[in-house]
Amino acid sequence: MGDFNLTVILDAIRGSEAGLSRVELAQLVGLSPQTISNISRRLLDQKLIVEAGKEGSGPGKPRTILRLNPQGMYAVGVHLDPALITVVLLDLVGAVVEKRTFVTPLSHDPDEIVQAIAECVEELLAISGVDRKLVAGLGVAAPGPIDLDRGAVVGPPLLHGWVDVPIQDLVQRATGLPTTVDKDVTGAAVAEIWAGGPGGSESFVFFYLGTGLGVGLVLNGEVYRGSSGNAGEIGHIIVDPDGPLCSDGCGMRGTIGTALEPAVIVSEAVVAGILPVLPENPTARDYQGAFARLSEMVGEGEETAIAIMRRAARNMAWAAAVVGNLVDVERMVFGGPFWEPVAQFVLDVLPDMVNERLATRGIHRVGLSGTRLGEDVGAVGAACLVLERALAPRAERLLLEG
Repeated sequence: MGDFNLTVILDAIRGSEAGLSRVELAQLVGLSPQTISNISRRLLDQKLIVEAGKEGSGPGKPRTILRLNPQGMYAVGVHLDPALITVVLLDLVGAVVEKRTFVTPLSHDPDEIVQAIAECVEELLAISGVDRKLVAGLGVAAPGPIDLDRGAVVGPPLLHGWVDVPIQDLVQRATGLPTTVDKDVTGAAVAEIWAGGPGGSESFVFFYLGTGLGVGLVLNGEVYRGSSGNAGEIGHIIVDPDGPLCSDGCGMRGTIGTALEPAVIVSEAVVAGILPVLPENPTARDYQGAFARLSEMVGEGEETAIAIMRRAARNMAWAAAVVGNLVDVERMVFGGPFWEPVAQFVLDVLPDMVNERLATRGIHRVGLSGTRLGEDVGAVGAACLVLERALAPRAERLLLEG
């Protein structure tokens, strides 16, 4: 129970931009002043929080403000992407201390990728000067589906040969750091809670635009992972019953994954003659470059490009409305490797499209926005997975061992 109360207090302090006094903490979390005082002392001794000045203009003793100590704990985050691998070192308040990126080895060999990740992590820690003892662990955000219990990647798109790869054990052995693995979309949602600014305790959906399309679900400030850790696989929502067969082999037609995968949109533009033909065996980077060029053409007023993107936006609005009607969230956040090139266009046309299709349109309007964390949201999310598991109030902390 003491550990749970400690995480409750730490979470309350983390959620306040200005910091909180002990009196405010007692009022906010419902614990006794003595309990607050005892736990605050423990957190101060562990250097997870600091006393950040005094506040108060009325009668009585000024209150000492408690805030997170950025240097109290660190986490490493790795975003495993078919095109580019990003590694970050995050401090306790969610700020990026160091960052490195490297092109994913073309062989896609798991051992080669893991070795490159381990070398990058060592370089990051050496350059930062951070004591390794202060690093709580390493998180890997990987394309789904995943086996959460075993930390294995089951069969991600465009990572050739990755069938049931035990990435958690491989990375942990290579780096010597406690390692956790989750889906990239889940990591992005956790990043939005921990490092995305105000609103992290709300209910929202994170739409992740990568080589595929997925969502991270946050309900009342907590990530919903589902029974196997694979919640948010929205690629099989049907947007066109007469459309092509789903590329995943499920037997359905016109699924959102088939219609909205960047590779499909790029191929449509190639067929229309507005983009050059891709190499014979295109990589994820080839698709990213072509997708970015198509987005530029939209900004330049190219009519065919605009028509392609508007069709994609209508499909996206349909999928977003299905998810929004299911979970009734306050806001929708967009991000991922393919987000930045289309951000302005999507945010111009999508909010009205989505809200017109929501069952709650007569009650409240759902806000749509891009993530504040930019292109690093996957890697930041991976590091935040470590912080979440170490420090967030979790129900299992209340269980007593027999």
